[in-house]
Amino acid sequence: MFSERELERYKRQIMSFGEEGQERLKKSHIFIAGAGGLGSPVSIYLAVAGVGTITIVDMDVVDQTNLNRQILHFDRDIGRKKTASAEEKLQELNPDITINAIDVKIDESNAGKIIGRADGIVDAMDNYPTRYLLNDVAIAKQIPLFHGGIRGFYGQATTIIPGTTPCLKCIFPKAPPSEVFPVVGVTPGIIGMVQATEVLKYLLGIGELLTGRLFIWDGMQAHAEEICVERNRACEACGGMAKKTRARKKK
Repeated sequence: MFSERELERYKRQIMSFGEEGQERLKKSHIFIAGAGGLGSPVSIYLAVAGVGTITIVDMDVVDQTNLNRQILHFDRDIGRKKTASAEEKLQELNPDITINAIDVKIDESNAGKIIGRADGIVDAMDNYPTRYLLNDVAIAKQIPLFHGGIRGFYGQATTIIPGTTPCLKCIFPKAPPSEVFPVVGVTPGIIGMVQATEVLKYLLGIGELLTGRLFIWDGMQAHAEEICVERNRACEACGGMAKKTRARKKK
């Protein structure tokens, strides 16, 4: 049930997908890996949309160099844990949802546990080793992974449904070299909002997801395109799943 305040808050979007859709959002739980450039817009827009439970994980503190793009954090937050800063802002944006902010490094020992029973994982990371780990957990738990990546004025996004679409390893078999890369704040804003849109469509069961497609954004040319991607049956991450699927079909 919704309070009068909630009905008023969500009035304009209820016009699009009804109270039933809003109820689905309220009952949903999304895990966001990263409270930085991508995690900021994703978490903000999922929070104001009324996603009932948001778990956001980060292990860093707010630095001056973050402030050109990480819009969850303000100048006064420099030196604070990003999770504390994020929880404060998101709860202020929507006091009717639950924010779980976890200050920890995501690794093999804890990823499955902290993701728990989330309905989906948002990849808002800046390194591929952790992204591959999130990909593995998504496959193991059979939940979607909403990938986003940025560099300078350029960005990319795709939605991964384990067992149906290419996984992250299918699309990017090898991680690019680790580097401190340039970031212009508008780019994670754009890609983060694409990711948030994908999450909402998935939870609501509406629209066409970015499945089997890699969305590419070129901010310098104000141009977007997409690349069709396919599953690699020999993929070290999801190839075994393809074999299990074929075996079930034979039975």
